[in-house]
Formats: sequence, C-alpha cells, structure tokens
Amino acid sequence: MAVLRAFLQAEPAMVACAAALLLAGALLWRLVTRRRVFLVDYSVYRAPDSWKVSKKEYDVIVASTNNFGPESLQFMSKVLARSGLGDETYAPPSLTNVPMDLTMASCRFEFESVAFGAVKDLLNKVNVSPKQIGVVITNSSLFNTTPSLSATIMNHFGMGSNTINYNLGGMGCSAGVIAADLARQMLEIYPNTYALVVSTENLTYNWYPGTNRGMLVTNTIFRVGGAALLLSNKRKDSRRSKYELQHVVRTNLAANDAAFNCVFEVEDEAGVRGIRLAKELMGVAGMALKTNITTLGPKVLPVTEQLLFAANMLARKVYGSKRVKAYVPNFKKAFNHICIHTGGRAVIDEIEKQLTLGRETVEPSRASLFRFGNVSSSSIWYCLAYIESYRGLKRGDTVWQVGFGSGFKCNSAVWRANRRIRDAHPAWEGFDVAHMYDQLAKMT
Repeated sequence: MAVLRAFLQAEPAMVACAAALLLAGALLWRLVTRRRVFLVDYSVYRAPDSWKVSKKEYDVIVASTNNFGPESLQFMSKVLARSGLGDETYAPPSLTNVPMDLTMASCRFEFESVAFGAVKDLLNKVNVSPKQIGVVITNSSLFNTTPSLSATIMNHFGMGSNTINYNLGGMGCSAGVIAADLARQMLEIYPNTYALVVSTENLTYNWYPGTNRGMLVTNTIFRVGGAALLLSNKRKDSRRSKYELQHVVRTNLAANDAAFNCVFEVEDEAGVRGIRLAKELMGVAGMALKTNITTLGPKVLPVTEQLLFAANMLARKVYGSKRVKAYVPNFKKAFNHICIHTGGRAVIDEIEKQLTLGRETVEPSRASLFRFGNVSSSSIWYCLAYIESYRGLKRGDTVWQVGFGSGFKCNSAVWRANRRIRDAHPAWEGFDVAHMYDQLAKMT
C-alpha cells in the first residue's frame, strides 16, 4: 500500500514515464509470448482424368445446351481461346454431360469430390487424425449449403464434438488468404491446436445460362480445383512444418461504390442469376493492389527500397506527379517466390507489368492458369505447389501470395520456409513448361 500511495503522490511526469514503461513491457511480453503459426503441409486437388476437357470440347458442350445464341457462343469461344487456359483443365461431369445436371445433388457431389479428396490426401501426408483437429474453416464464395460445408467435412471425417467450425461465403477469389488469416487468429487464442482450412469454388452451382456478356465470362475461365491446409501452433511442429506465417495484409475497398459493384451477383435482364464482371474490374484491381502493397512494403522491403520509395513520394509531392515518374519498389528483393491469383491472363499480365516482375517470377501463376484454369481462392496454392515441384525452396526463403476478390479485396500472405522443400505434387505430374509457352504464344 505504501508503494502504491507513493506512486500516486509522485510527479505527473514520473507517473507518465512509469506507465509508458509498463505499457512497453506488456507489448514486449505479448510479442515474445505470441504463438507462432506454422503451415504443416497442404494438398491441392487433381480431378480424375475423365473430368478433363479441352477448349474445343468445351465449346461443343456449351453449344449443345441450346441456351445460347450464335453471338453468345462466339463471344465465349473467343474469351476461352485467349484466356491462357490449356487443353487439360477439369470440369465436373454435371457440366460436361449432355444435358447438364445442375441439381443440388450434383453441386454437393462436386464439392465433396474436391474437398474430401484434398483433405484425405493432406491428413495422410501429415499423419494427423481428424479427431486431433480443433478448428475447421471452409471458404466457397457462392456455393453454401445447410448444413454448412465445414460441417459436411466434419461429418465425413468424423471429427470431435468440440471442434470449432466456420464457413466463409461471398468473399470471392481472395478468400484463401482470409481463411488462413482466420485460422491464424484462432490459433493465437487456442493453445496446442490444429486448424484445417479448405478453399474451393463450385462450377455446377455457378453455371450461367443467360446472355449478358458481363456475366458470360464466368462460364469460360473457371475450372475445378481446391486446396486443403493444416496449420498448427504446436512447438513440436516447428521443425517438420513447411512454412511459418509471417504477415497477412488485407485491403478492402467496399466503401468505394465502383469497387463494390465490379464483381456482383445479380439477375440479368431476363431474371437469370449470375456473376456480373464490370469493365472497371482491372482498374479497381490495380487500385486495390497499390493500396495493399503500400501497407505490405514497410513490413517486407529492404531499407534501401523503402528509402527510394519515400524519396520518390517526396519528390512527386514537391515537383508534381507529371514531372516525376512513380517509383515501383523491387518486390523481388523482398520475396524469393511470388504466387499471383490466376484470375485470368490479363490479371497476371497487369501485375507482371505494374511490379516489373519478369517472366520467370510469374511463371508459376501462368502455369497454374494454363494447367488448371481459374480455380478461385485455391489458385495461390497450385502456384506454390508448382514452385515446390519444379524449383524447390531453401530454408528461409519467403513466399508472397496475393489474391483478388469481390468486395473489392486484395489480400496478401507472406510465408517463410522452415526447411528445404522439394516436393513432387501429384497435381503437377507430367506438366510440360515448354509446351505451355508454345501454346501461349499462339493465343492472340
């Protein structure tokens, strides 16, 4: 009591100084004791060969539905021909069989094939029982069921009654990073826990049989895919885990009407539901990326790059943006590998141009788009699987994953390799990089 009385009677300056020291100590303690989050391993789904569909086959199937006139068919065929997709992507039987089967049963079959396949492969790799998993998180932007997709996985694998589950919907192609971030937050709360994340989308549910051009694009570039991740905060997993999560930066432009409306689920003029992609999409994506990397940069860039960037901003403010060209930081100095969401050929081209990345840096994303198509939120994991399969990583290597999605959002995750990694993922078996570049050169 005497000490407390003396503290309260002390000079205000001394009280403020003591309070500041206590606060600094508390922050330091939180930093030291903060639970580290590890990515033990992950799995990307490769559909059966019977699900493969070439661009020509796809054109024939779409025409056979008799839902589309000559102009719509020509438009979709033209988009697909220039999309950057190869001839070995996957579509579910519900869409490739004639007539199409767009029932809820077919939607569930597609989800279960992808999710159960990816999770089973992952659990076998990490030698973890479903009963050991404390948190389950699924993300599928448009297809969401009752019971939830996360509950569907828990039911199939017989997980415990105390397992916490979340289902993220409506968050677009960048939801893979959001789901990983939610898992991180859960692992910071619950000690000695595994978190399972499953990222996917559903083609059957999202087929659009209308004629609005802004809504037809989704019929052409999206394909079957999904990823399952196992994250851990257990100290014993620090050595065997592939990666440790370093940073997550999430940018949301929902307050901007143009950004909010550029990817929008709506009925067309005839009352047919679909996803409308606005012509402003690429501009909005560029704005979101700029905002995201402005926050991410100070966390990851070398001091020299930060100084150059700050000096450039000052010069542009003093002399004007027309006289001083904007300086784009060299993110290749911050990251050893970059995984760009495979939203489309134009998306990859634009980011390569804006960040001056070069052909080799964006190759994993081009390869993922060519081999698997736009697989929504799971695409960044196909990119990383490509890197592990064909290049490998050294201990300490950093990976930047960047995704874009409705809302509009740009989300980044930064991982550091815990050990040397060179895994041959079955999903990438037999892929020919030279053939890809040969085929891309023919796309006009």
